[in-house]
Amino acid sequence: MQLTSFNDLYLAELQELQSMKRQLADAHQRFAEAALNPRLTNEFMKHYRETESQIERIDDLLATQDVTENPHTDQAMEALVLETEKMIELIPEGELRDVALIASAQKIAHYEIAAFGSAAALAGQLDRRDDQKVLHACLQEEKRADTALTKLAKGDVNPNAAAAE
Repeated sequence: MQLTSFNDLYLAELQELQSMKRQLADAHQRFAEAALNPRLTNEFMKHYRETESQIERIDDLLATQDVTENPHTDQAMEALVLETEKMIELIPEGELRDVALIASAQKIAHYEIAAFGSAAALAGQLDRRDDQKVLHACLQEEKRADTALTKLAKGDVNPNAAAAE
């Protein structure tokens, strides 16, 4: 499909978000199972629940535009998830794996932040203020998740990380 308008680009961005979040819903549960630190496990499960809610909101935004099918798979997210799963296999359970899980989760979160920010900006450009509010709320959730992961890394999981600043 060729994108020829801002509206086409916006809908494509929403479909990217939909694909990203659907891939992550399953991944967050696997990441939680791989984590040793209980607070990290809880953070992954919290983000899983937020992801489920975000999927519903994105589905609603697409439905208002009469877009129901999404044959697209976001390849960047697919690669990020695969890299994380490969890392889980390579590192034995323990503190090092938890540190690596946090690093991977933050790479994913930064990609999500960029994607939600771009979609929110397009919604604003198209004067879809309600959509923009929804996407901005999702963006803020991703930023909070990233901050929570940083706090976990510096506090519970890898206190030596705080000294590296």
